[in-house]
Amino acid sequence: MMRLRAALIVLISPFLHAQEPLFDLIIANGRIVDGAGGPWYLGDVAIKGDTIAAIGKFDPKSAARWIDAKGMVVAPGFIDIHTHARRGILLDPSAQNYIRQGVTTLMEGNDGSSPIPLAPFLADVAKAHPAPNFGTFAGQGSIRSQVMQLVNRPATPDEIEKMRGLMRQAMLDGAFGMSTGLFYVPGNFTPPDEVIEIAKVAGAMGGMHISHMRNESAQILDSVKETIRIGEEGHMPTQVTHHKIIGGANWGLSKQTLELVEQARARGVDVSIDAYPYTASSTGTMALIPQWAQEGGQKALVERLNAPAQRARIKATVVDNIKNDRGAGDPANVVMASCGFDKTLAGKSLADITKARGHAVNFETAAETLLEIQIAGGCSAVYHAISEEDVERILKYPFTMIGSDGEIPQFGVGAPHPRSYGTFARVLGRYVRERHTLTLEDAVHRMSGLPATRLKLYDRGLLRPGMKADVVVFDAATVADKAEFAKPHQYAVGFKDVVINGKLVIAGGELTAERPGRVLYGPAKQ
Repeated sequence: MMRLRAALIVLISPFLHAQEPLFDLIIANGRIVDGAGGPWYLGDVAIKGDTIAAIGKFDPKSAARWIDAKGMVVAPGFIDIHTHARRGILLDPSAQNYIRQGVTTLMEGNDGSSPIPLAPFLADVAKAHPAPNFGTFAGQGSIRSQVMQLVNRPATPDEIEKMRGLMRQAMLDGAFGMSTGLFYVPGNFTPPDEVIEIAKVAGAMGGMHISHMRNESAQILDSVKETIRIGEEGHMPTQVTHHKIIGGANWGLSKQTLELVEQARARGVDVSIDAYPYTASSTGTMALIPQWAQEGGQKALVERLNAPAQRARIKATVVDNIKNDRGAGDPANVVMASCGFDKTLAGKSLADITKARGHAVNFETAAETLLEIQIAGGCSAVYHAISEEDVERILKYPFTMIGSDGEIPQFGVGAPHPRSYGTFARVLGRYVRERHTLTLEDAVHRMSGLPATRLKLYDRGLLRPGMKADVVVFDAATVADKAEFAKPHQYAVGFKDVVINGKLVIAGGELTAERPGRVLYGPAKQ
């Protein structure tokens, strides 16, 4: 009897094996926009495990699951090269605000700020099992803070060597390069030569530099030159991140900033750009406070504000910033996104709050309101100070990729910038379908193949056999951002299916239980 059973198994097993599906998933009949920038074509994408197995035309019976994408666009998952997702990835690993706009990879550690050391943080992200993939840069400002705290002076040779050591370890831990936030403290306290010495470490280990520049308004041309210099002398690719022109008097300067980038590229400097498609920025209210007054942190700032002479000096800068910089000439342009000390302020402008305090609204009273907000702990805010013409000009530049500069908000809480919910869908809806600023193929390239190349993610960003199966399916006729400044907590629409590492995280427009994202590591990871 045992021999008979064995014989039957031998006879039956080839038949059973033959019935096993060749693929796990086929996305069929879609308009394939492959991320390389070439024209779309009709075809099927076949997935096995976490990998794109083949592209062509296949029998539906050859897959365990078959999705009909007729009339839809099939594209590589989008790579957001500039996020602040660590604010929420551990609390909300599904990151619906991102995956519902087709983002399958989040890059963190921007603006000079990151956890140091990186390894424990990345281990925590991996344990959280996020839906999207996750990578990070190492922040120059965070490294400087560890060595020098928030002091406003050049580093000594010994301090520079310690910072170089921290950058080296961050690269070994998996950083994709160095980010700088030279507008922020303590990055703003750092001379260019010191930044370059740290950059050389990341550059020698295959990393890139991505910079929130020292100034994005009246001194923006000098700041672009500095960003280029860091890459040129640091021997690494360099990127002007969330590129924008702030303040009405400066609108139009994107013509000159883009020319500076072109000139640098012509002489062999590897410079690129990323941008988001909005006419407002967002950062803390500390952005209106002069950097010199921030030395030593919040306690030291409050002490300065309690000293009449220093308060007057600080207030003068705040007035100027409301007039000519992020306030763009009107306190109503500064709108609170969230305030830890008073949640009721979210969604209210500096003009609203000043009026509620019983004062006539002008630059002086608005500045006083801002100082009191900062004394109480500060807020995050949205600043309406960018022109549509500059936004479109920057988006059109061939080496501009898309980055949200967003976060993973707590749904329904506060009044965050809508970029966290809508950036990629807005590009596809407004700037591709409606305004024809970009072609569909070009926009997808800027969201996938271009950032993948910049990050040296050579197994993602394109629809090719052998690449990791990060794939999005969307309706080009209906894709749109729904998030508005007044009502930001609204998911993008038009994305039917989202696949990450071969698993469906969005299926037929609905969130699944899958959280297949991985921590991605930079070129020097050991």
